[in-house]
Amino acid sequence: MSTSTCPAILIAAPASGQGKTTVVCALARLHARQGRRVRVFKCGPDFLDPYWLALASGAPVHQLDLWMTGEADCAQRLHDAAQDADLIIVEGVMGLFDGQPSAADLAQRFGLKVVAVIDASAMAGTFGALAWGLQHYREGLRFAGVLANRVASPGHAVMLEDGLRDPAQWLGALMRNEALTLPERHLGLVMDHELDDAMQRLDVAADALADTPLGQMNSHDLQAWAVDFQGSDSVTRDFPSAALQGRTIAVARDAAFCFLYAANLDCLQAMGAELAYFSPLADDSLPDCDALWLPGGYPELHAQTLAANAPMKNSIVTHVQAGKPVWAECGGMMALFDEIIDTNGVSHPVWGVLPGSVTMQKRLAALGPQQLDMPGGTLRGHTFHYSTCATSLPAASRTQAAPGRSLRGEGEALYVSGSKGSVKASYFHAWFVSSPAAAARLFLKEEHD
Repeated sequence: MSTSTCPAILIAAPASGQGKTTVVCALARLHARQGRRVRVFKCGPDFLDPYWLALASGAPVHQLDLWMTGEADCAQRLHDAAQDADLIIVEGVMGLFDGQPSAADLAQRFGLKVVAVIDASAMAGTFGALAWGLQHYREGLRFAGVLANRVASPGHAVMLEDGLRDPAQWLGALMRNEALTLPERHLGLVMDHELDDAMQRLDVAADALADTPLGQMNSHDLQAWAVDFQGSDSVTRDFPSAALQGRTIAVARDAAFCFLYAANLDCLQAMGAELAYFSPLADDSLPDCDALWLPGGYPELHAQTLAANAPMKNSIVTHVQAGKPVWAECGGMMALFDEIIDTNGVSHPVWGVLPGSVTMQKRLAALGPQQLDMPGGTLRGHTFHYSTCATSLPAASRTQAAPGRSLRGEGEALYVSGSKGSVKASYFHAWFVSSPAAAARLFLKEEHD
């Protein structure tokens, strides 16, 4: 079992919305600008933060989750990154101790120190109590310090720093500044490529962080964060390499279909697939392909454009009628129904491959880690959506809660339709690496089973 050493830090917060993604992006951008090789990981399932984290670091961003991706997979990815990187940054999920498993669980498993980002905009002395609680709530958690975010003034920063029991824990303050806020909407952050000034926003954040003790750490200082990462003997990168050999999978990728794990793409290619990317919004037909993957995204924001692109709709219908496989996740499934009804009650016709309608909700309809039993194995993943669907199709099967978790009502339905059951669709987002054999079967005709 080999070992590789690299400075590594987990940036967490007491809750969502504290600004930790902005801080991670600022730290990654700051060190990348200084010529260091930075690798960033996202704790837990997340499709949107990685767009910004990848832009800031200049490197691919993968997920780390002790259940969904698995402890061995996490260990191997960190080990591999440590062989080439000068700094590894892991962004936590929700609050430091939220979730099963939590960001704190990940930090303790791999010996990562924790930097806590706290929105201090409405507090003074309580800042110190909150920092103390995060540091000492769990025995054995390594703590690197605390950064105050959205601070009103230099005088406010002095009050916050004075409230800490251990002055050495102070890593500085970021002043309240709308320019340091990454824009959001339902499901998460607006993607970086939708903004003309994405990199400028990151540079502004990096410049602000450069004035703090956290941002002034040099290569020597970073060694205080050094971690020895061991590769995992139990993880294998030997995917069934011939499973998708010679097959081309068309992958939708644009503003409407953008929820793609980099590791899922790597997994398909490791099994021999050739990936052909296309835009359902802009292109008039599918690329020449054997199978189609429609990932999640925001079809509800682009329903009119999708409906107006009749040539693309016809190309997808022809693909389905030919009995070629389709795997549609969440937003990809939504676009396959007859209509999407927005929050104002307005109906937008879409592709009509699956019977029924999707209705957008103003509140979250489902959230949480789940797993789906499939031929070839069990796929781990999660669900996260603001819509519900009504269809005459029966559920071929349903997801189950992650071990130790419970579901509110039934699990997500897996719908099977099309010629010879070639279309498989669900709100469930799959992590292909959890069962490459099962993932491969999503893109194979039934006669290959």
